[in-house]
Amino acid sequence: MNTTPLSKVIMQRILREGPISFCDFMEMSLYNPDLGYYSAAQNKIGMNGDFYTSSTLTPVFGALIGRQIEEMWKLADEDPFTIVEYGAGTGSLCHSILDFLKENEKLYERLNYCIIEKSPAMREKEKSHLNEKVGWYDSIHEVPETTCCILSNELVDNFSVHRVVMEEELMEIFVDYKDGFVELLQPAEKGLKDYLSELKVELPKGFRTEINLEATEWMKELAITLKRGYVITIDYGYPSHELYHGYRSSGTLRCYHKHRINNHPYSSIGEQDITSHVNFSALCLWGFKNGLDYCGFTDQGCFLKALGFRDYLKKIQEPGQDYLNHRKESFLTQTLLEDMGSKFKVLIQQKGMPKKKLLGLEF
Repeated sequence: MNTTPLSKVIMQRILREGPISFCDFMEMSLYNPDLGYYSAAQNKIGMNGDFYTSSTLTPVFGALIGRQIEEMWKLADEDPFTIVEYGAGTGSLCHSILDFLKENEKLYERLNYCIIEKSPAMREKEKSHLNEKVGWYDSIHEVPETTCCILSNELVDNFSVHRVVMEEELMEIFVDYKDGFVELLQPAEKGLKDYLSELKVELPKGFRTEINLEATEWMKELAITLKRGYVITIDYGYPSHELYHGYRSSGTLRCYHKHRINNHPYSSIGEQDITSHVNFSALCLWGFKNGLDYCGFTDQGCFLKALGFRDYLKKIQEPGQDYLNHRKESFLTQTLLEDMGSKFKVLIQQKGMPKKKLLGLEF
């Protein structure tokens, strides 16, 4: 284990208070106000960071999401409309969506874009190049009430998770410190058992996985707060029947550092990203329990193809640059439709809207 300033802070807390849940460890690693991964000012996303997102690779991704939002606005009788983006990162997705929607003057005039950003460093990065139409908020409860599209891209995978393992009963992984960080097991609390029970999931003995209670609370908050509109959640993950398949018996927790994946959350603490796969069945269930209807679920590749990915690429090609256009088209097709396109999923839910199949869900 390499020692970092944040590892010392976490060590001191454990020595003072006793073992902490992995969920608390992950929360401190990512979001400690001074030393957490997403609180520090260094670049995290892009070539010089630790990972890419679809929106940082090309504005085409945001433009096509803009096309889907435009259809949602039309279904909302072209009323005043608000886009609420959670965790906007570099702001590149917001920028691309607004650039696309500017072409529709009537929509753009009636549009507000609200960003809910937990990281002060990311908020400052966003503010450096986003101004027109954009406001920043700490909570969705602060956002003025209109018809909304609530959008997140690679957000839920960064919520802090509980790690559990099935022994004679469900046990939760805690983190202790004894000449280094070590794991120990304690009986799981009722909320973790109830989560699996509500999803009708029975784990075999020895199966290790993650439980994202923060995601279900987040979905509940969105469902209750949204009066009319849509929720688009884009992330990597699976429904329950795939997430808890036997070949994932070690769980899905991953760390990202300088574009390399590792399974060592107790190294480079505060200097690497920690993620886990999203359970989309849980998002559907807790959304439905709190008033959200299911629109559809697909992978990112199908979503972008249905919204006219290839036609849009041709539309923005540079005249007289056939070779460069071909290389760019090949790269983006391979990356957004096939590589990331198969790993990332798109879930759309709605409230108070017409029962109409959306363009992005055609496939």
